[in-house]
Amino acid sequence: MQERFFPIGIQTFEKIRDNHAIYVDKTAIIYRLVKSCSYVFLSRPRRFGKSLLVSTLRSYFEGRKDLFEGLAIDQLENEWVSYPVLHFSLSLKRISNVDDLGHLLDFLLCEMEEIYGRGNASDCEYGLRMANLVMRAHAQTGKKVVLLFDEYDAPILDTMQDEKLMASVRQKLRDFYSPIKDLDSKLQFVFITGISKFSQLSIFSELNNLTTITMNSEYAAICGFTRDEIVTQLAPEVENLAKAMNISVNTALLRLKRKYDGYHFSKNSPDIYNPFSLLNCLKDKDLYNYWFSTGTPTHLTKVLSQYTLRPEELEGFAASEMDFYVPLEHAETPIPVLYQSGYVTIKSFRNEIYTLGFPNEEVRVSFLKGLASYYTGKTTTGNNSFLIKLMTSLNDGDIDRAMILLRSFYSSIPYNAEKQDEDHYKTIFYLIFTLASEYSVRTEQCSAAGRCDALIETEDTIYLFEFKLDGTAEEALKQIDNKGYAIQYEAGDKKIVKVGVNFENDRRTIDRWVLG
Repeated sequence: MQERFFPIGIQTFEKIRDNHAIYVDKTAIIYRLVKSCSYVFLSRPRRFGKSLLVSTLRSYFEGRKDLFEGLAIDQLENEWVSYPVLHFSLSLKRISNVDDLGHLLDFLLCEMEEIYGRGNASDCEYGLRMANLVMRAHAQTGKKVVLLFDEYDAPILDTMQDEKLMASVRQKLRDFYSPIKDLDSKLQFVFITGISKFSQLSIFSELNNLTTITMNSEYAAICGFTRDEIVTQLAPEVENLAKAMNISVNTALLRLKRKYDGYHFSKNSPDIYNPFSLLNCLKDKDLYNYWFSTGTPTHLTKVLSQYTLRPEELEGFAASEMDFYVPLEHAETPIPVLYQSGYVTIKSFRNEIYTLGFPNEEVRVSFLKGLASYYTGKTTTGNNSFLIKLMTSLNDGDIDRAMILLRSFYSSIPYNAEKQDEDHYKTIFYLIFTLASEYSVRTEQCSAAGRCDALIETEDTIYLFEFKLDGTAEEALKQIDNKGYAIQYEAGDKKIVKVGVNFENDRRTIDRWVLG
């Protein structure tokens, strides 16, 4: 079977169609959107197809009927009208100072001014120049204007680590976007996309007719791929992957689901696959962590450290609907930044409460590796050799050997890696054992009488851990028995191993452990 052309790195709809590349048809959803709304805001994680969506909208509003031949919208749209389109991509240049932003805005405006001319506004009056563009385009074509802003928040995200610089960048962007509200009579459609929502840009408060579709179930699949789209529109590529891996198509679909699926963008959202990772996987025929390799969670680990939410809680924690709409600059929890960045997603919804967690294996393992490096002060590469040895001991059922390795590892953690308390030691334990194996690792596991500090469940054994800091291992083991942590597992057919562990704070490592 001849392979089709994969549009890896191509974010232009016209180029994809002209090259007959793979395009998962989103035009039915796009048609519904443009016929229902006039001012739209959409937030999605990076590498989720936002730029391609914006480019598709551009081709549609430019009346490029030829590019949509054979797609769903070809049967839906009866009138192909060509509107003047002003398209601004704010991620074109990385911003490290205010001048960088000025150069970017000037470049974007000049591109459009070459077509429609320029008024009397000075070079740095970016808002006035944009307003002038809209009015000139409207006057010259006799048509209302379409405004498309791709990655509108990129300059702010670039400067978040410098509060003073971010404030200056935010003010300049506010000036740039501010004319939109007064141009309504000359605008046909406005589309704004990005990763986050920043209230202080004023764009959201002043555009009171802006429709936010970020968590609207009707548009949940406008970016990313659904399973139905994969089995119908990407069937040949999935078959090729299955052949290359010497597995069945159904098994290939299960592995793709576990690795790249799991995103939910509303309470009734279908399962959404990460499009960047999925296409790269089908092209390379390799289940690699593609999305995560294009960006590191360094800033997110720093953000996470500012809150009480511990890494082990990211496997599943509660949130209300209001938590999603809190602008990043006002966030009192890590939920907005983690959700909007794509590191956690909606896992379930019940009784007005959302449960959030990692969307899939790619994000879970990769993010935990980043957190492990942050908590231990060691590089991911430095952790890997230790993890392999630990996994081997665990697979062999040699818990004493695993604990010896773990004690040595704790001793090698730099003194200033992180705060040293019992929760810190528990967190490192969770991260290490989670990364060392595919076994189930749970912390604060509840029983009728209390909560066991950690549980590791392998194919044939359940390990129950209790930790003490500057106490004794015997005290820890005794607590497992006194609290009856093992009772709920005794009816099963798995061996139960109880492990009492004491950490010595002065030496910053495991003092002793005893098995029961």
